[in-house]
Amino acid sequence: MIADSAVIHSNVKLGANVIVEDFCIIGCEFAGYNGEETVIGDNSVIRSHSVIYAGNVIGSNFQTGNKANIRELNQIGDNVSIGTLSVVEHHVKIESDVRIHTQAFIPEYSVLEKGCWVGPNVVLTNAKYPKSPGVKESLCGPTLRSQCKIGANSVILPGVCIGKSALVGAGSTVTRDVEPSCIVAGSPAKIVRRVHYE
Repeated sequence: MIADSAVIHSNVKLGANVIVEDFCIIGCEFAGYNGEETVIGDNSVIRSHSVIYAGNVIGSNFQTGNKANIRELNQIGDNVSIGTLSVVEHHVKIESDVRIHTQAFIPEYSVLEKGCWVGPNVVLTNAKYPKSPGVKESLCGPTLRSQCKIGANSVILPGVCIGKSALVGAGSTVTRDVEPSCIVAGSPAKIVRRVHYE
């Protein structure tokens, strides 16, 4: 079902049973646009007022909350959810089964591996020295390894890697890499304990 008020550009390929609600815009051109297609997989739901730029390749069972903004040239897997008012910038890789909650910010060149979880109001960053000369050539987003969880209102600094199955406590500022299966918390975040999974 495509709402009458939605704008679907000609470069868009929608899979079967896709729902696009009122006032969405899908396939917007961007600076340097060169005809890149936008692909959204089967059984996806794009909720009202969301904007998805051209060149995104998105898997099946994708969902947005209301007013999500997804910039160009991202790779997004199956069963991904991006919450209300969240922003995903360009050249981001999001693997399958990732959950991004409300009002999160995912900057350019971030990598979110399979099954990771990003809480509400989480901010990932990618510029170590904002507005410095050449900063755009040195952007480096965080890497969230599979099954890690980032608690609400946390900030992850540029280039930081959150290890597999690690947990970042709510309200933390993460300034350095987090080892797999660790719980960290605080500002700056420090190891609280290690978790052993069977």
